[in-house]
Amino acid sequence: MSQARLDHIAIAVANLEEAMHFYLDALGLALDSTEVVEEQGVRLAKLAVGDTHIELLEPLSEETPVGKFLIQRGPGLHHLCLGVNNIQEQLAALKSRGIRLIDATPRRGAGGAKIAFIHPKAAGGTLIELSEQHSE
Repeated sequence: MSQARLDHIAIAVANLEEAMHFYLDALGLALDSTEVVEEQGVRLAKLAVGDTHIELLEPLSEETPVGKFLIQRGPGLHHLCLGVNNIQEQLAALKSRGIRLIDATPRRGAGGAKIAFIHPKAAGGTLIELSEQHSE
C-alpha cells in the first residue's frame, strides 16, 4: 500500500448538527458536503482539514454498524480511511497475506466510492477502511 493516502478520519456522533456546530464554529473548519449513504446506514458531513477531511457519522438507526458502535462505545473515533488507487488489488494482496477482512469485495460508500473494511483485530484494534474514489 505504498501509494495509500489518508482519505479521512471518521467520528461517530449521536447528532450531526450538534457535532458540526463544534467543528465549524469552535474549530473553524469548512464544510465540504453532507450526504446520506443508505447502504452504510449513515448521514455524514465531510469537513475540510488540509489535504484530507474529518467525516462525522450519524447513524440512521441503532441497528446500523455506526448505531451499534455508539451504543457500545459512545461517540468518538470510528475508523481511519486510506485512499487507494486499486481497491481490488489491495484486497487481494491483504487476503494473500492472511489479513482478516470485513469486506472481501468492495461495496458503495460516500460519493460513490468503492470501499472495504479491514477487521480491527487485524490492525491492533483500529477499524481501517480502504477507499477507491469514484471516477466519472
